[in-house]
Amino acid sequence: MWLGPGTVAILRGVDAKRQLGEFLQARRSQLRPEDIGVATYGDRRRVRGLRREELALLAGVSASYYSRLEQGQAVNASPEVLDALARALRLDDAERRHLHELAVGTRRRHPTRRPAPERVSPAVHQLVAALGDVPVVVLGRRSDVLAWNTSGHVLFAGHLDPDLPQRPDQRPNMARLLFLDAHTRELYADWSAKARAVVGTLRMAAGQYPDDSLMSALVGELAVKNPQFAAMWADHRVKAGGDAVYEMRHPLVGVISVTQQTLRTEDGQAIVVATTEPGSASHAAMTLLVHSAVTTRTVAPHPLSARE
Repeated sequence: MWLGPGTVAILRGVDAKRQLGEFLQARRSQLRPEDIGVATYGDRRRVRGLRREELALLAGVSASYYSRLEQGQAVNASPEVLDALARALRLDDAERRHLHELAVGTRRRHPTRRPAPERVSPAVHQLVAALGDVPVVVLGRRSDVLAWNTSGHVLFAGHLDPDLPQRPDQRPNMARLLFLDAHTRELYADWSAKARAVVGTLRMAAGQYPDDSLMSALVGELAVKNPQFAAMWADHRVKAGGDAVYEMRHPLVGVISVTQQTLRTEDGQAIVVATTEPGSASHAAMTLLVHSAVTTRTVAPHPLSARE
């Protein structure tokens, strides 16, 4: 199997120095000189976007220092320099935080031990129980399904064993399902929009946890098995969560317009809550789906399928 240079770079891992340099380079290449008032005088440019020296000038740093940052040779960028680069690159708030996290990561001494399994806290169990039949999925930082209620299971992955989140070594992974599982891919009318959001969330997490070997393994696996993931990952877009509306084509009840709201815990886990507009056809379809899921369960479950 032939691997392009971008995929080979991904397989080297999510090392913080490499991430910082690649993020800066990607963002620089996406800025056109005319968009930010940089005069080109009609010269023939050999690089896409801004040149290193042009960005350095805009940020008020030396070209040689900025070059070392991109090449992973400088690990002491101050918050003031990072903010100047963020302004020059026109980063949004999520991208600015990501830049700072990448810079902090370059100064860490990374442990080599395997990350401990993620667990759902009693407080999160209580929150999901309080939401009743509203579809809920609890995701770890790598998008592993740590828990879901009956409604969340049937909405997002009804073709899977509902008890899988109870087994840490067999937990479904939402990123893996989205890119490698035909059922999950077909759930989204605009699959590309959902895929970009998932990749952006993973990219943000990779910056926060540059020493996570399981994250590196997941990224490498997806890059090899799915060229679309590799291309999206190389784009270095980040996403901090929030709300998004997706048209889902569920095999049991048809098309549903679902708002997926993401709440973050102190442990960096994501509580994804799926709602529909009251009184809408989507709301009626979701009610039917939830009722069907609850009444067909042969054993009354705990509100979460994944008791720790």
